[in-house]
Amino acid sequence: MIEAVPDCLVTGFETLIDGLELPDEGDRHVLAAAIRSQAQAIVTFNLKDFPASILESHDIEALHPDNFLLGLMDLSEASVVAAFSEQIASLQNPPVTPASAIDTLRNRDLPQTADALASILL
Repeated sequence: MIEAVPDCLVTGFETLIDGLELPDEGDRHVLAAAIRSQAQAIVTFNLKDFPASILESHDIEALHPDNFLLGLMDLSEASVVAAFSEQIASLQNPPVTPASAIDTLRNRDLPQTADALASILL
C-alpha cells in the first residue's frame, strides 16, 4: 500500500484519541486519524458507531462503501469501470468473470455499485 500511495499512513493522531467519544471506544482511533489527516469522510460499513451528530463537529461524514463508490462513479464512471476491469483481469487463480465479480460485490453489501457496474459491463 505504501508503495502505491506513499502518503497513505496517518501519524500523530494518538494524542487526539482520549478526547473523542464514540459509541464504540475502539473506533476512536479511526476518527482521530480522520481529524489529523483532514479527511472529509470515513468510509465504513459500521455507520452506527460513527454518528453524524459527533462527526459533523469535525466536518467529517460517515459513508457506506456503496454510497462512496457510487459517488466515485458520479465523478468519473470511466475511471471506476477501468479500475474494476483491471482488478478482474489481474485475478488469474482462479480467473474471475465480470458477472461473478459483480455478484461478489452484491453479496458484500454493495448492491447499488453492483447494479451500476452490471448495467455498464453486462
